[in-house]
Order: sequence, then C-alpha cells, then structure tokens
Amino acid sequence: MIELRHLRTLAALAEAGSLTAAAARLHLTQSALSHQLKELEERLNLSLLDRAARPPTPTQAGRRLLELANRVLPQVDEALADLRGLAAGRTGRLYIASECHSCLEWLLPRLRGYRDRFPGVELDVVLSASLDPLPRLQEGALDVVLSPDRRPLPGLEWTPLFDYEMRLVVAAGHPLAGCPAVRPEDLAEQTLLVYPVARPRLDVFARFLWPAGVAPARVREVESTAMQVELAALGQGVAVLPDWACAHGVAEDRIRTVRLGAADGLTGRLHAAVRGAEARLAHLAGFLDAIR
Repeated sequence: MIELRHLRTLAALAEAGSLTAAAARLHLTQSALSHQLKELEERLNLSLLDRAARPPTPTQAGRRLLELANRVLPQVDEALADLRGLAAGRTGRLYIASECHSCLEWLLPRLRGYRDRFPGVELDVVLSASLDPLPRLQEGALDVVLSPDRRPLPGLEWTPLFDYEMRLVVAAGHPLAGCPAVRPEDLAEQTLLVYPVARPRLDVFARFLWPAGVAPARVREVESTAMQVELAALGQGVAVLPDWACAHGVAEDRIRTVRLGAADGLTGRLHAAVRGAEARLAHLAGFLDAIR
C-alpha cells in the first residue's frame, strides 16, 4: 500500500517546506507531486497534510508516516549504496576455503595482488572449513572453495584453474631420490605422510597405490604441507604433494621429488567452486581471474 516514493515525498515536503520546493527536489512537477500525495491519502483514507496552514504542515497521520520515512529511508539508501558497490566490485565478501591443503602455499601470495584491485572486499581464508567445505558453500557461509575433486553438486559452478603433477617427496639422501620414477610397490616399505582426510580423497591411495593392490608400511597423518616437507627432509617418511608445493624445499636442496609412475606421472587439476547465482559478481570474477 505504501511505497518508497510516498515516503520520499513526505520527507521532501518536511525538508523543503513547500510543495513547489519539494517537487523541485524530487524532479517532479508540482501537479505530479500533489497527485502522488492525494493518491496515498485515498489509499489510507486519511489526510496527511494540512493544506490550509502556511506552510502546509503534516497531520497526525502525516507525522506518523514521516517518522517511518526518517527511519526507513536511510536504511534503504545505505542498502542501495551497498548493492551498487557490490555490482561494481567496490564491496562484497570473499570467504575462501580449500580442500587442497597445500593450496595455501600458492594462494596467499596471490591474494596480495587481489587486495590491491579490490580493497573494499571483506576477505578471509577460512581454515576451519577445509575438511568438508562444499556444504558450507552451498549454504552461503563460504564464497569460494578450491578443490582438486570436482563434484556435481546442486547450485555450484566449477572453474578449472590449472593442471599440476603430484610428486613423491623424499629426503635428499633417500634411496628413492635418484630414481627417474617410482612404482607403487616402491612405497610398500615406506612411512607415508598424508593429510588427515578420508583415504579415498587422497590421490596417492585412490589413483596410485590401491589400483596396484599396494599399501604403505605405515601412514602418518600430518596437517600442514610445510610439516610434511620438513618431516620428509628429516627422513621421517615420504609425502606426495603438488610440484609447486615442494619447489621451495627442492631449491634449498633439502628434498628431492620423484615422478609417480611412468609416462606423465600422477597429474591433477585444481578447480574453484562458487555458487552459480553469484559467479558473475565483479569481485568473485576478479578473484577467479587472479588465481586462474
């Protein structure tokens, strides 16, 4: 029954003090403003303005609506400004989680450049959501999930980012360090350092060891990529990590990496999942461009 234009009309009348000045403020003719006011009075079956007074003053009903206008219109204007900022990429929220534990080594440096382009976006990497982030993405608690495991889930849109190779990480003096490639059975006597996630989600099991009917001698769960590299460098086990996650240790000559299997080795592809309804938001599209 009551529209925002009606509230804006009453607010303009109260501020301007006359129909003529209010009409000019609203970019309307005086006749159009009077018609709008009369239309609202007919809807409410109440007089909102004492036209006999000079200048015209609000009636009791008019004052009540003016109170509403003074409370609601600033909130509406603030929300509209936020929405314009969201459409232009000036504002927004970007909560990121990753199913790829080693991704932080690669992601964090790229966020610095993104922050320069989108300084008004609320940005956070939600480490607590790394174990099962996709349901939280669907619910709206997260905005982007990085995952090597693309799954067809309702409402989500997936963007391929890049391909990578999984490499066996060993100490520089490890017996496997000089091999051109390792076979599944080469890991049968090794302590395998892995992330604390379900085994079927680990490529080294699902795509390398299990198809060959091989199990490592021992499995040790280690939460961080950096700690896996350090333990491997100390000869406390071997790890399987993306090539870019171990480049720093290789450069420092603390570890060696070896291809898994023959031919092209064990490769993967990293994807970014977002809610399809929001995939075209400027700050989300800008993030995908920054990390692709």
